Amino acid sequence: MKIAILGTRGIPNNYGGFEQCAEFLSVGLVKKGHTVAVYSPSFHPFNKQFYKGVQIIKKNSPQNILGKSASNFIYDYLCLKDATKKDFDIILQLGLITAALSIIFCKHRGKTIVTNIDGLEWKRSKWNILVQKLTRLLEKYGVKYSDYLIADNHAIKDYLLERYNVGSRKIEYGTVPVAKPDISFLQKYEMSKGNYIVTIARLEPENNIEMICDGYINSKIKMPYYIVGNHLTDYGDFLKDKYRGYDIKFLGGIYDKKCLDSIRYYSYCYIHGHSVGGTNPALLEAMAAKALILAHKNRFNRSVINDDAFYFNSAYEVTKILNKSNLLLHKNKFIDNNSKKINQLYSWRIIVDKYEEYFLEILNKK
Repeated sequence: MKIAILGTRGIPNNYGGFEQCAEFLSVGLVKKGHTVAVYSPSFHPFNKQFYKGVQIIKKNSPQNILGKSASNFIYDYLCLKDATKKDFDIILQLGLITAALSIIFCKHRGKTIVTNIDGLEWKRSKWNILVQKLTRLLEKYGVKYSDYLIADNHAIKDYLLERYNVGSRKIEYGTVPVAKPDISFLQKYEMSKGNYIVTIARLEPENNIEMICDGYINSKIKMPYYIVGNHLTDYGDFLKDKYRGYDIKFLGGIYDKKCLDSIRYYSYCYIHGHSVGGTNPALLEAMAAKALILAHKNRFNRSVINDDAFYFNSAYEVTKILNKSNLLLHKNKFIDNNSKKINQLYSWRIIVDKYEEYFLEILNKK
């Protein structure tokens, strides 16, 4: 098969979840004998034509002129327009909203477009009502004009069926087990083994950082809370101002996966506040790193981690959980069960096989 992967900030990954998916999936499919190209924006620092056998096709992104959100619409259009002119059997679009206009208006030229819709973007609380309505409209028509849909979470699959009466193939997100955590990474951030709490997330309202911080400062717990993620934003400034003087430390972005895995592994607990995504990569990585997890109570997180976490939907509940004197009594059971999930459901080897099987099934129908 000849496969194009669109909708990311390029590989090798130096940004986030879909980029990691594009990297593992493309390299895995190449190892299975397929020809794969990943589209990357011109500003990505990797400038070679191939990465581990994957062809890199660069397209201009006017990010410096229009900003990230607006430029993504143009970048996605340029990528899809180019991909439909080439002899790809499958065009995999990772993410729906900024690609929706391209999917609707760009000539498909007989090419098969498979869209992984990601989460429910219109639910993001950072958007005003007008943007939320527009995003919902883009979702509706992006779903309609995609040839096939992938949902990375059972709750997303149910949503597509309930709202649009369309089927989708559930293919989970992937991760890799953490083999050898390195305690030396803690020294740089003045962390003490088992004596800190951590969250790794983009600092956005829908990730409930403020709720978690309020719950933390109202608890009796006597250990620092570290937040990993870019805080050089308006919302980051708001959070830093609000919690100035408390033992809450904003570390900024960390992109070394070995460092992140080690920070999760040696933490007292990991708090996951994401509320609008599907299968969130940060949650899987916390499971793979054998962290004790406190997760926001929603159907997306529950469909991944089931009963093997503590759940909250308010600052009061965060406080209540952190004040539990027997919190660690559940750790071994939760970790064992979550490790089994990683090995049996969320291994990249399994995920790559599922994508290959689905693509071949699509081509056989065609």
